[in-house]
Amino acid sequence: MIRKAKQSEIEQIITITRACGAKMASEGIFQWNHHYPNPQAFQKDIERDELYVLLSEATIIGCMVISSEKDSEYNDITWLSEDNKQYYIHRVAIHPDFQKKGNAKRLMDFAETLAQENKITSIRLDTFSQNKRNQKFYEARGYTRLGNIYFPKQSEFPFYCYEKVM
Repeated sequence: MIRKAKQSEIEQIITITRACGAKMASEGIFQWNHHYPNPQAFQKDIERDELYVLLSEATIIGCMVISSEKDSEYNDITWLSEDNKQYYIHRVAIHPDFQKKGNAKRLMDFAETLAQENKITSIRLDTFSQNKRNQKFYEARGYTRLGNIYFPKQSEFPFYCYEKVM
């Protein structure tokens, strides 16, 4: 089941993202660190009503943000569609114990269905240039790689921006 996150669940969500960060670091992917993601980002996501959680029975096993606000880091990207009605996907995380079981696919299916229901023009997102598995995942779903952005507090390496026109 996927539903909107609650304020009281931020600690559980941070536990998941930290577990993901540790797993990625063990694989040489230094995408998330003590700066990001952080409780303040998730607090803001909840205030905007944009944070979703994926549950297995009663346990939160993953999360994602579906936002309609474009971050300034995306301004220099030449997107496939004009800025109009987009969703921006951020902070997709599946606890490592539940990875490779179709759970990230469930979250993305949910986001894409929501986009179609709300007549959204496209979905935009970024993924770390050193995270080859994520790149393959998004490309297999029909997302087109368009350009690079940088988050200096996260990495010296770029993040690749992707878009899928709905």
